Amino acid sequence: MTKKLLMGNEAFAHAALEAGVRVVAGYPGTPSSELIETVAKLHASGAARGVHVEWSTNEKAALELLAGASYAGARCLFTCKQVGLNVASDPLMSLNYVGVKGGLVLFVADDPGPISSQTEQDTRRFAAFAKMPVLDPSTPDEGFAMMKEAFDLSERYHTPVIVRPTTRINHASTFFDVADATDARSVPPEGFERDPKWIIFPRRAYEAHGEINERLRAIACDFAAEPALAAFNPIFDAGKGPKETEKACAASAPALGGSLAGDSKKQTSVSRETFDDGNGNACTPLRGIVAGGVSAAYAREALRMLEQRAAEQGSELPAYRFWQVGTPYPFPEKTAARFTEGLDEVLVVEELDHVLEDELLRFAGRTHAAFAVRGKLTGDARDRGENDVDDLAARIARFLDIAEKQTDVSRETSSPESPSAPATAPASTPLSYDAPADDPLPVRPPVLCAGCPHRGSFYAVKRALGKAPAVLCGDIGCYTLGNAKPLDAVDTCLCMGAGITMAQGFAVAEPGKKHVAFVGDSTFFASGLPGIVNAVYNGHDVTVCVLDNATTAMTGSQPHPGTGVTLMGPKRTPVSIERVLQAVGFECIVHADPLDLDASVAASAEALAFEGPSAILFESPCVQLVRPGAPAAVDADACTGCKKCITEIGCPGIGFDGDARGPKSKERGQAFVDASLCNGCGLCTQVCPFGALGVPPAGQLADADAAENPAAVSHETEAPAEGGPHA
Repeated sequence: MTKKLLMGNEAFAHAALEAGVRVVAGYPGTPSSELIETVAKLHASGAARGVHVEWSTNEKAALELLAGASYAGARCLFTCKQVGLNVASDPLMSLNYVGVKGGLVLFVADDPGPISSQTEQDTRRFAAFAKMPVLDPSTPDEGFAMMKEAFDLSERYHTPVIVRPTTRINHASTFFDVADATDARSVPPEGFERDPKWIIFPRRAYEAHGEINERLRAIACDFAAEPALAAFNPIFDAGKGPKETEKACAASAPALGGSLAGDSKKQTSVSRETFDDGNGNACTPLRGIVAGGVSAAYAREALRMLEQRAAEQGSELPAYRFWQVGTPYPFPEKTAARFTEGLDEVLVVEELDHVLEDELLRFAGRTHAAFAVRGKLTGDARDRGENDVDDLAARIARFLDIAEKQTDVSRETSSPESPSAPATAPASTPLSYDAPADDPLPVRPPVLCAGCPHRGSFYAVKRALGKAPAVLCGDIGCYTLGNAKPLDAVDTCLCMGAGITMAQGFAVAEPGKKHVAFVGDSTFFASGLPGIVNAVYNGHDVTVCVLDNATTAMTGSQPHPGTGVTLMGPKRTPVSIERVLQAVGFECIVHADPLDLDASVAASAEALAFEGPSAILFESPCVQLVRPGAPAAVDADACTGCKKCITEIGCPGIGFDGDARGPKSKERGQAFVDASLCNGCGLCTQVCPFGALGVPPAGQLADADAAENPAAVSHETEAPAEGGPHA
């Protein structure tokens, strides 16, 4: 074993390998991508022996491949982000009815915010819909342990199991003890055994539904009682309760288990009778806090901050009970019963949907319990986006009735003279916490990289269209950013592959317009193929623009079928997009280099003029795959200050200096090029109507480099990534 600093996704990969996973497949999607990449690196280095790992064409293909391997007895791991589970939903919904043999874990990364996704979809809802157990880690360490337990749970109950981290868990880093090398668990000698249960006929599905319901009840009991799984649902009591409460706690039933890291808390069960002093005088009731996923870590930290504030004032927090729910579905009701015993109010903090809140409300209704539930539905918790420590501290302070007036702990706990030394708070200062009232940060919208070939593709199509009415359908990828001005070239974006078929719908509804669909090379293979077949089959008059930059750029530059590069090592023959289009019946297919403006406009005009399905293949590698060329430069004597280089293409490598002066720009100012951003694509030089922008010839650049550093020009350029369209 070796101690390593690992990102959450890297740690999850090690956990799966240590659990003996045999087959790993998925489709790239932030924030999940690094898991498969880590498995691939370990396999390539010889540290993950006997493992097959691949980027599949899409999530549906990945899950179906893994289902077959699992039927043979192999332990399998599926990876995607939350919206990727939608693509895999067809096999997913049936797979639980059929069951599995080898452990099958679905690693589905949710993205609260959302930070890099179309939606804030909550996979816990999908787990309940598919009737599959889900584990919800609050830290990378906990996720590491959950990954291992998930394989055992899957094989014990012959069901797929979902592990659902979120972005902050996926991308947080900490130290792990991991095995230096692992061996995949062997497929059982009998392998796949023929059995009618593997065939999902209606009668079998009816029987299986009953088995699923029984299985979920058994798993819920395991979540509450089986030690390894119950450890993911810790409960602790804390704060200052009445003396009678403390005495009753000390003498009550066995400890509930779990505690705040580094803290010593009472681990007890408290009955409702505890809150009576024996003379009919009610004592201060305990309140309960329930948290799931990373919100549990935030809530723990918020409580620590509040406790520190109380200690500085020589007091304690009111009594409360805390429950972290690491196994939200099936809901562990036996644990819920222990937690809620004696409580009057419960605050639920979670990200995305009000899943735990709903479960507690159902539990309270079914058991006629007297406790009230507060959370998203009551306005006591955020109803969207991510939680954070400051916000939870303020909400918990209000929930515990610490004070009416809210103050900022960050300003109260240190003195101006000695920022690191605690200040003595006035006796009248309330025990509370409020989020700092900082000014909002400026909005920084994402933009296409300087030199991105997609910019030239969008600009060429817009130039070719001129003033012709058109609908421009986008898709999921870097090129969604083509919607921003000045390009303004994306009118719609729904989900992966939908741009191609949506354009067909527009063509039916508004035949008098031009209908264009932009799709990336990776998305073309992932989910664009059914749409292009439909266009030919039904004769829709659309133009499909394939933006082929030789990679899956948005999620970290992963390979795809069009590159021929695989994670197992051997390079396959790249799947030709042109030949696929020809095979399904596209009669007009044109090629263009999007960095050659005139040629791209001409190619676009030809495809747009064709009646029926047509395609433009814009081929130029992503800027992340090639060495930058010499940056463009502005000729101050020729620049007129017209700003066309900025207002036409919007490249972030071009700025404007209002104070610059030149013989033609006069008082208008001049454009300038940020040499640290420009990669020398040359598109701006073709846009400038006055020839004021230029890129030094390659030979001139080499001569300059050689004069400055003779050893630096042994290779003039770096070849595009292997398997790319220009390799």
